[in-house]
Amino acid sequence: MSADHLDWVEGGVAAQLGDLDAAGLRRRLRLLQRDSVGLVTLDGGTVVNFSSNDYLGLAVSDQLKQAMVEAVSRHGVGSGASRLVCGNMECHEALEAALAEFKGTEAALSFSTGHAVAVGVLPALCGAGDTIVLDKLSHASLIDGARLSGATLRIFPHNNLEKLERMLVAIRAKNAKGRILVVTESVFSMDGDAAPLAALVELKDRHGAWLLVDEAHAFGILGPQGRGLVAGLRLEKRVELQMGTLSKAAGVSGGYVAASREVIDLLINRARSLIYSTAPPPAVAATAAAAVAMIGGGEGDRRRERLWANRAHLLSLLPELDADLVMAAIVPVMIGGEREAVAAAEQLMEAGFFAPAIRYPTVARSQARLRVTLSALHELVEIEGLVGCLRRHMV
Repeated sequence: MSADHLDWVEGGVAAQLGDLDAAGLRRRLRLLQRDSVGLVTLDGGTVVNFSSNDYLGLAVSDQLKQAMVEAVSRHGVGSGASRLVCGNMECHEALEAALAEFKGTEAALSFSTGHAVAVGVLPALCGAGDTIVLDKLSHASLIDGARLSGATLRIFPHNNLEKLERMLVAIRAKNAKGRILVVTESVFSMDGDAAPLAALVELKDRHGAWLLVDEAHAFGILGPQGRGLVAGLRLEKRVELQMGTLSKAAGVSGGYVAASREVIDLLINRARSLIYSTAPPPAVAATAAAAVAMIGGGEGDRRRERLWANRAHLLSLLPELDADLVMAAIVPVMIGGEREAVAAAEQLMEAGFFAPAIRYPTVARSQARLRVTLSALHELVEIEGLVGCLRRHMV
């Protein structure tokens, strides 16, 4: 290693790491091993996991394990190329057909991750001369995609439709021909609250905009058969773009966008994260299709019923939380300071519960919190134990 390289590391990387330590913002990877259905070993200690987005417990379900084993046996472990070369397999198209039917759209397109959806779709549909308007609390991947697009980026205060409408009026007055894409989440990942989708649809229609709704945290658990909040509000035909992940309630991995056939065809030709990535392993696609079938059937109903019972029990033990705002399985417990949140999370770990500290830049400064996510697999006694520990730290 050269002296110049050492100077760069010591003067740049090491200094930045020191700054993160001083601010209580340095993150480290944790090693997790699953011990049983409800417990995990994390950094050597056995804890109840209240951090996973596996809302229905499908990641450890016997049905999906078997589906994966059978798919590997039949299709192998890799796809061999990008989908536009020779990596497009029956499993991928079967998954997309299932997703389109599930989401009530003409077509769907699957990607390797949810992040790949955002950074592929937004630049493919918008560019110079267009405007992307995002809710302030939109996921980082959506912001990344908007920045990559080259479109003008505007941010409206969280769920503030009055401000959004003023923005849309101003954008249209300045640029009558440019495309406008409004971007939001149906359920927001850090606060667990929902977007006012019905009002958003009326607003974007009035001003000639399109709407992209990220259903990552609603897919599988909200709406009829778990089809999401868009379906729950019967807005499938009025939302141009529905995206989401297959790594949360579906329990597998990957992402998707559901839209019209023409939009999907355009994305196949322009979404760089699809064009220049090796296709997801066929066994993953086949297992994700099996997960969609489970979610939409009786097993999905049973698991959702258990999840909502767990959510109701937690909120009954914490009546000071606004239950009307907690739409899904995400329950934020506000702490405030970054160091305080880290300390609270560490104390929960010592007591046998894992609920991670969420800090800047994921949330605003001094808005650190413990993010509790519930699963159909949690037992009532585990929820009661968690609440007993949380009460010592709540703002």
